[in-house]
Amino acid sequence: MALDPVARAAIVAALGPDDVVDDPVQTRAYECDGLTGYRVRPEIVLIPRDAEAVARAVKACHRNGVPFVARGAGTGLSGGALPVADGVVISLARLKRVLEVDPENRRAVVEPGVTNLEITAAVAAHGLYYAPDPSSQQVCTIGGNVAENSGGAHCLKYGFTTNHVLSMEVVLPDGELVTLGGDSPEQQGPDLRGVFLGSEGTLGITTKITVRLLRTPETVRTLLADFPSVAEAGEVVSDIVAAGIVPAAVEMMDTLAIEAAEEAVHAGYTVGVPAALVVELDGPIEQCDAEFTQVKEICDAHGCTRLHIAGSPEERAAIWRGRKAAFAAVGRISPDYFVQDGVVPRTRLAEVLGRIADMGDEAGLRVANVFHAGDGNLHPLVLYSAAAGETERAEELSGAIAELCVELGGSLSGEHGIGTDKACSMPKMYGEEDLAVMQRVRDAFDPEGICNPGKVLPTPRLCGERPGKYRPHPLEESGVIERL
Repeated sequence: MALDPVARAAIVAALGPDDVVDDPVQTRAYECDGLTGYRVRPEIVLIPRDAEAVARAVKACHRNGVPFVARGAGTGLSGGALPVADGVVISLARLKRVLEVDPENRRAVVEPGVTNLEITAAVAAHGLYYAPDPSSQQVCTIGGNVAENSGGAHCLKYGFTTNHVLSMEVVLPDGELVTLGGDSPEQQGPDLRGVFLGSEGTLGITTKITVRLLRTPETVRTLLADFPSVAEAGEVVSDIVAAGIVPAAVEMMDTLAIEAAEEAVHAGYTVGVPAALVVELDGPIEQCDAEFTQVKEICDAHGCTRLHIAGSPEERAAIWRGRKAAFAAVGRISPDYFVQDGVVPRTRLAEVLGRIADMGDEAGLRVANVFHAGDGNLHPLVLYSAAAGETERAEELSGAIAELCVELGGSLSGEHGIGTDKACSMPKMYGEEDLAVMQRVRDAFDPEGICNPGKVLPTPRLCGERPGKYRPHPLEESGVIERL
């Protein structure tokens, strides 16, 4: 369906032709986010220069009943920024200023297009940093982090984006510009900041964020440990937490993930080992030293076959470079892959990884695992070849893994979001009443249903027709029916 010419003209007029992209070749660059299996080419992309321009664009969409999708860096992995064919994309790429740094109160005010890592770079001279660190922190933007409530490797100790955002200036779906939250974490009245944060772009568009900053730790200790099995590595994680130690991070990678990462960045991981753990402690020197000794003893007690302690900032950076390269590096060992994002209780890590391996074998597909072991946030990567006709099997396996996490007492997503990818699995986790309440909240913010439609909550259209490449119905393939 094409965008109505009158509505199109009104939306273009809200910004001006220099801030509008409508060339079909150029708009194709916006047809998907990091979940490349689903693609929809938008007819128009708007690139406003400030918050007021975002508000004007949204007002024009609201007046003309045109759906819109906000887009940051496009690094999301759940199809959350998938465009609507008869709607527009509003890119926040130009809103990338650090507006204020307040070291005394440990706050910074930034626009949504600022990357996660740029916040830390802007405040490092004051001995401060921004704690959440998604693997894509060099390129993902804080606006996207707010939309998805992103976490990262250090969320075990420091929490997710919601724990580090004090307030947000947002454009509501009718174009009104409001502020949610305030200068302190606790505000009187309903927690609208908390409702909005993590809503995956379905309640409005963030245009300014006030974030909390932390003091740079006195010391950081990092180790890389190999184990003869995933089960033994998982027991180490449980024992560390049981000992009362709260590491800054505990990450696990399996054979396939290690192979891919080493081929890409040569970080010093042991190729062929069944499992590797990255454990990091930070804080006061004496406490770190004492706890680090305990962690080494726990690793040894569970058959650690190699323990490498980072002896310099460069070695620490190399260890993290290997872990954070894993997602992209998998492209070296597979032409295509889906990244899943489920959560299970820590005590069931070995069980769920065994089940995933069995499901992969049954589907005839490989699954690489790299994840935040400390809080049970799995990131199974389902490897497949679209050219070999494996896409549908890979999609089914990826969805089944997410639903397995729910079956084992976990959730569909830890940080990547539900988006388009897992909307149809929401009834596996929530009952009809729960989903109805979520819809009522969404309707309160967006009664016209034009703000990032078709995401998060299941709809008959979404669950009956998968977006992306057209797949003929079996009756069409057999000649019983025809496509009009």
